[in-house]
Amino acid sequence: MSGHSKWATTKHKKAVVDARRGKLFAKLIKNVEVAARTGGGDPAGNPTLADAIAKAKGNSVPNDNIDRAVRRGAGLDAGGADYESIMYEGYAPGGVAVLVECLTDNRNRAASEVRVAFTRNGGSLADPGSVAYLFNRTGVVLAPKADGLTEDDVLGAVLDAGAEEVNDLGETFEVISEATDAHAVRVALEAAGIAVESADAAFLPSMSVPLDDDTARKVLRLVDALEDSDDVQNVWANFDVSDEVLESIAG
Repeated sequence: MSGHSKWATTKHKKAVVDARRGKLFAKLIKNVEVAARTGGGDPAGNPTLADAIAKAKGNSVPNDNIDRAVRRGAGLDAGGADYESIMYEGYAPGGVAVLVECLTDNRNRAASEVRVAFTRNGGSLADPGSVAYLFNRTGVVLAPKADGLTEDDVLGAVLDAGAEEVNDLGETFEVISEATDAHAVRVALEAAGIAVESADAAFLPSMSVPLDDDTARKVLRLVDALEDSDDVQNVWANFDVSDEVLESIAG
């Protein structure tokens, strides 16, 4: 299992008490607004919006904020920004491939902030297509472990919904599917009474670069610098680190 998946899970647990919680809220709200603009403001007919709302609620974003974002995106309230999605590619220390997904209303600002984050943290931007081939767009659904919940329980609930595999990440189960099946997997889990932490389309690496402690710190410093930008929604990288190294860094 990719070290990046484990690191993302670790950071998710910390997010609720993180000093940057407001920044996380803003990114989740932006996802809701864009989903409503793209597919309409009714979550019953817009699975992307339904998943964005569920993720925002799962991270304790107030309902009023979510409702206002839906209305802005659907054009019912004024004030919505014209966001565009941009993907940047680059390399982190150790030859690690990095994909950076931005949602921005200012392309020049986003490009500048991404470039600065790479150059100040030992990385470099790459030409489009340079590293994207190392990743596959995939559905990733996280279900927190509960008393008595087993991997077989999760697998049994999602097999007919398009799930391809279930991975044990320690404190959560990760369900992998086609990107278009992530919503169906979430619905199947909830129908089986299994709580869902998040359901997203993600870019998972087809091969990973093993890192030692020192290089892992440098890579994760770059990832944090990228994620600190308001325009950056997601960062994916093809590194792998041991649990021991991960615990050392997280500690």
